[in-house]
Amino acid sequence: MKKIKEVLVVEGRSDTARLRQVLGDVDTIETNGSAIDHRTLALIKQAQQLRGVIVITDPDFNGQKIRQKIMAAVPQAKQAFIRRQDGIPAKSHGSLGVEHASAQAICSALQSVWTPKQAQASNSISQTQLVNLGLLGAANSQQLRALVGDILHIGYVNAKQLLRRLNMFAISQQQLETAVQQAKEELYGS
Repeated sequence: MKKIKEVLVVEGRSDTARLRQVLGDVDTIETNGSAIDHRTLALIKQAQQLRGVIVITDPDFNGQKIRQKIMAAVPQAKQAFIRRQDGIPAKSHGSLGVEHASAQAICSALQSVWTPKQAQASNSISQTQLVNLGLLGAANSQQLRALVGDILHIGYVNAKQLLRRLNMFAISQQQLETAVQQAKEELYGS
């Protein structure tokens, strides 16, 4: 994988250690948990202006909470997502985390980085379209959303977050339909 010029925003020291083990010399900013303070946010803003940042947090509730705080302060920050199943610790104790991801999972996440965009109204995906595709309101919608999130590399999303994230990353109707079709094939076979 080529050298990453952006600064990676992670939750803690173990994430930094794992990323350096996989990627070599990378610069990180550690949020030290979900109680991210104003100094850390100011540092992330400064890094965004100078080099750009990529947020790569744990695939859990706290990781999502940190991501939301950063996005509120630095809306143009790039986003990389580790899949939930790739963040599971090898030992039975511990929580989901970037530090548990394989080298392949980390490289895959960083090769599939999303840059938030202001979606144009004509390209926006609607809630009705999500219902029609089975992503909302169906018996297996949660499973389908999880697979679609993995396929599109946008992370796990609940029903409320899905529409927002699809439009934030300007994912087209065609991209979404292709991902849903692939997810349905994985769930139900050909």
